[in-house]
Amino acid sequence: MSDRWSRFRKSYLFYSFKRDPIAIACFSIFIFLVVISFAAPIVAPYNPYDTTTIDIMDSELPPAWMEEGNENFWLGTDIQGRDLYSTMLYGLRTSVIIGIFAVIFQAFVGIVVGLISGYFGGRIDAFLMRITDIQFSIPYLIVAIIASAVFKIAFGANRFEELAIPLLVIIIGMSEWPKYARTVRASVLGEKSKEYVEAARVIGLNNRLIMFRHILPNTLTPVLVISTIQVAQAVMSEAALSFLGLGMPVTKPSLGSLINLGFEYVFSGSWWITLFPGLLLVTFVLVILLLGDWLRDVLNPKLYKG
Repeated sequence: MSDRWSRFRKSYLFYSFKRDPIAIACFSIFIFLVVISFAAPIVAPYNPYDTTTIDIMDSELPPAWMEEGNENFWLGTDIQGRDLYSTMLYGLRTSVIIGIFAVIFQAFVGIVVGLISGYFGGRIDAFLMRITDIQFSIPYLIVAIIASAVFKIAFGANRFEELAIPLLVIIIGMSEWPKYARTVRASVLGEKSKEYVEAARVIGLNNRLIMFRHILPNTLTPVLVISTIQVAQAVMSEAALSFLGLGMPVTKPSLGSLINLGFEYVFSGSWWITLFPGLLLVTFVLVILLLGDWLRDVLNPKLYKG
């Protein structure tokens, strides 16, 4: 473990990270937001899932620094009387969970399809790439909206609320896997004709071992960059679906459902219900995108300018 850490500290990646203040700031903010979101049961002063701590008479209280604010709710409350600060922490945790697992799911599907397509070629490649092209031709949000609506009809509203997180992971993952498939396929086409692959075939290794043990590790650099950006994309997709009423229910807060919950009350004066979750969502997505841009530049010497 110490040897790996020593090699990492001497790597070009760590050297570039230390010299980039934007990357350091974004990484620090990202880690801070992820930590406090998963520590929400400890950090948050209230539990938005515990109805015994919620009083409807406290609904739409403004932030504590405003004239009608309550010092117990420093960011105010939503229309259900929940502490907005606590609800945002729990909502961020939900959004992070959906974003991470959706990316894992879409990466798994896309990598497998890309490996098989690029390695075997021929009719298999043509068939899989035509499916990928069809998926690319349909806007991902349309796919997610249709799938979400179908699941809602199939399982019913109550059952959908219970299964909302795993269903959103599948829905968002299935709408974004082609990006991985095309990227991995392109890398495999460049790797499969190299000498180490030919040597693996000569010694009798089967195709599965060659693909996953030898070719796949050499295609992971672009996959890592895509995954960083796709986490932000998945979080935004969840927020968009929740805002449209097809994502997380209002009883299970996410950043998207909180924005949706307070949107109709913006012009009636309760602007904080939408504004604060919206700012948190923008901040979280922005730091991920900036980290993704930095990682892309560092891992691609043709783009990195020092």
